[in-house]
Amino acid sequence: MAQGMGIKLKLMVVDDEPDNLALLYRTFRRDFEVIAVESAIAALQILEQQGEMAIIISDQRMPEMLGTEFLSKTVDRYPDTIRIVLTGYTDVEDLVEAINAGKVFKYITKPWNPDQLKGVVQQAAETYQVLKQRTNELRRALRRESLFNAMTTAIRESLAYGSILHTVAKTLGQTFAASHCVLRPVESDRLMSEVFIYQKGTQEQPDGQQALSDTQDDPLIQATLQTRQIQMAPAVSEKGFQLVVPFVYQQEFLAVLSLYRDAIDQPWSVEDIELIQGVADQAALALSQAKLYQRTQDQAEQMRAELAVARQIQGNLLRQSLPDLDGMKVQACCFPAREVGGDFFEVYAHPQGDIWLAVGDVSGKGVPAALFMASAISVLRRELSQESPPEPHLVMQNLNRSLSEDLVSTNCFITMVLVRYNPSTRQLVYANAGHIYPLVWSSRNVAAQVAAEGSSVVEPHYLKVRGVPLGILPNWKAASGRVELNSGEVMLLTSDGITEATIATAGNGSAGTPPTVTSMLQQAGLWQMLMQEHAPLDLSHLLSRIRSHNTIQEDDQTILSLEVL
Repeated sequence: MAQGMGIKLKLMVVDDEPDNLALLYRTFRRDFEVIAVESAIAALQILEQQGEMAIIISDQRMPEMLGTEFLSKTVDRYPDTIRIVLTGYTDVEDLVEAINAGKVFKYITKPWNPDQLKGVVQQAAETYQVLKQRTNELRRALRRESLFNAMTTAIRESLAYGSILHTVAKTLGQTFAASHCVLRPVESDRLMSEVFIYQKGTQEQPDGQQALSDTQDDPLIQATLQTRQIQMAPAVSEKGFQLVVPFVYQQEFLAVLSLYRDAIDQPWSVEDIELIQGVADQAALALSQAKLYQRTQDQAEQMRAELAVARQIQGNLLRQSLPDLDGMKVQACCFPAREVGGDFFEVYAHPQGDIWLAVGDVSGKGVPAALFMASAISVLRRELSQESPPEPHLVMQNLNRSLSEDLVSTNCFITMVLVRYNPSTRQLVYANAGHIYPLVWSSRNVAAQVAAEGSSVVEPHYLKVRGVPLGILPNWKAASGRVELNSGEVMLLTSDGITEATIATAGNGSAGTPPTVTSMLQQAGLWQMLMQEHAPLDLSHLLSRIRSHNTIQEDDQTILSLEVL
């Protein structure tokens, strides 16, 4: 009746009367492992030696110590023990106080009824087993929680995939008292060449090659790879005890851990193995996330390397040597918002003497825009390198014809200004495909206004002949615009990354107005900044002023000027 899993519960009986002690021993010896003791002091000594009893039956009136006093001394150390008092007196106050304090389960009066006593002891045994079961469950839950917290903390302190693997091996090895353990990553159900080792009580670097050799053809590890289940050696070997644990998350086999204990130690208990499996499942989730993070990092690094190459290639396309022209000065700057961008410019001195200038902007940013930018430059250069290039608006038509199908299919378009300048006739012919208006002004007039301290207002001439962007319509149609560009005059081409840049300006000083106001530069603001530039015009200085207002560049920025000296 009092047996659990074939093991008798321990029952201690304490009474200073030998006859009562013998009677109690005979009553319960078949169902319990009975320890009979004649005094409370001797009982405390035996408890110190043998540990917890399931039930203690104690006489109340004993020479050295009252039964309730004796039982109270066992509460703190053995809280699960069930305590019963036998008394021949009506010590009501002592008994009630002991029962209320939780120190006594029941009290039986002498002379006792054997059946009643057996019933109380049976009830006590069942209560003890329930308490013990709950205590063990709570202890296992606390141990599991503590172990999970320790594993989670250790994993959080490790970011790299390899570092997490090492942390898992070390934490499990230390927690489950392994002499050493070896963890190996698994890819496509095959052991990888990496190995992570924990060695108990040594500062020396473990032999990784030896660990690789020992685990490569290990039958337990091979069985774990096949079954995806924990494998334990059926008997102790020359290596000691061995336990192999798989790390599997969502059907993906991530790693296998082999734990070892010396032959002189005890093997892992069923509870240990259940805990190890729970921790392995938790660690598998962390390994899966770390592996995904590592893969993402590797892909990002590869992408950064590829973008760096693309940026260099794009830079080589744009970073041409500007021609040294008699009586003219050309400047150009281009800064993509990302590694690569969709802005571009072109400066081409034709053998017949014409100077071709272009600034374009592909919609969007990044790699797609950069690919269209490279295509546009390629087609443009092919058109301009002809012996007799067509008029700018015809070049635009040819560009649209070559690129429109791809642009439409990807929902992209290109804005662009193309200029041809003839130094002999001073004629400037341009075509504009939905781009920002080019600016033309006289540097002499600006200098005169600055000298007169703003007594008169100088405005630039906006070249406003314009068509739709490339890639909008199958056939691009617009006329070319014409203007003379004489000595001392400047033409400026920009992308919208310049005119749409945000700049800070002083407030108007009215109540509630902040001291500085941020607004879009626009072409009027660009002209004001140009007026503030010292002669001769320096585009690098102008662009640095614009960029100084923005910590984050939101769009590609391109600017190009042609100045007739």
